[in-house]
Amino acid sequence: MNYSIKEKIKGYLDLTRAHFAPVWPLLFCAGAMLAFRNYGGFSWWRIIQVALIGLFGFEAGMVLNDILDRNIDHIEPDDTMTKYWRPFRERPIPSGRVSLIEAIVVFSIFLITTIVLIAFLPFPNLLFVYGIMIYAYVVESFYNIKKRNQKVPIAQLLGRTDLAVFPIAGYVCYGQFDLTIFLIFAFLYPWALAHLATNDIVDVENDAAKDLKTVTVLYGTNGNLIWILIFSLLHIAILPIFIIFGELSYIALGGFILATLILIGANILLHQRKTPQTRLFALPLFHATLFVYVTSIILDSAILPTTPLIAI
Repeated sequence: MNYSIKEKIKGYLDLTRAHFAPVWPLLFCAGAMLAFRNYGGFSWWRIIQVALIGLFGFEAGMVLNDILDRNIDHIEPDDTMTKYWRPFRERPIPSGRVSLIEAIVVFSIFLITTIVLIAFLPFPNLLFVYGIMIYAYVVESFYNIKKRNQKVPIAQLLGRTDLAVFPIAGYVCYGQFDLTIFLIFAFLYPWALAHLATNDIVDVENDAAKDLKTVTVLYGTNGNLIWILIFSLLHIAILPIFIIFGELSYIALGGFILATLILIGANILLHQRKTPQTRLFALPLFHATLFVYVTSIILDSAILPTTPLIAI
């Protein structure tokens, strides 16, 4: 089928989940701003460079996800999640709007652009970022393949480290391997697991039809709700540690309190809503918490870079 240029553009926007694109550079820049606060060296050119690395690097991962899932994405008895994640509400490769070759070309362009941008980072930081980039794409591929055949959620536990290391990659663009890296990972990893399980509880009908072993498929809806609650509580418990030992100040504290309230509200919604479709209302709340977190960290590092809430 021949598609018009307009339809092709729609397909590419769906392929990249374009309406979520601003989140990825913000997440990357949150890590970079912590590095600038700890080590100095901030400049607008550098933050723009970091933002572009985050944008193209994450978008390449989004396209890679669709390439890996191309043979099962046509199985979709419930299109709720497609309508949420895709601005024009269609999976572009199964629909034919974007061919596999075109998707590979888009992935390659994003990947090469990311590689070139990283090459202009200082040495040896660029090697750190290359290493994290390779790791993230490997575990993303592992997640997409392993979740098709597993008895315990290894794919989720290992695969979601890709999101947790993303701001770490932003940090080591100009920072070093230090305590802040471990704090970032400990802070974000439980949230990433709770977020993924929330996504899966909404998409359970499709996952079951595709025979994907998500937490919901493995342990049922109640088991998934417990999973989400446990990792949400673990995440909330780690927040004070991140604030204190990360030497954040009042701006971050205010943002983290707001994000915690939103996260609690998301968990309440998940337990009160009775169907996957109505539980969809909780997913934007998870995304709102991430947006509040990263903007709080960026503002905290920019405005009060030397005024920790508690001196260590």
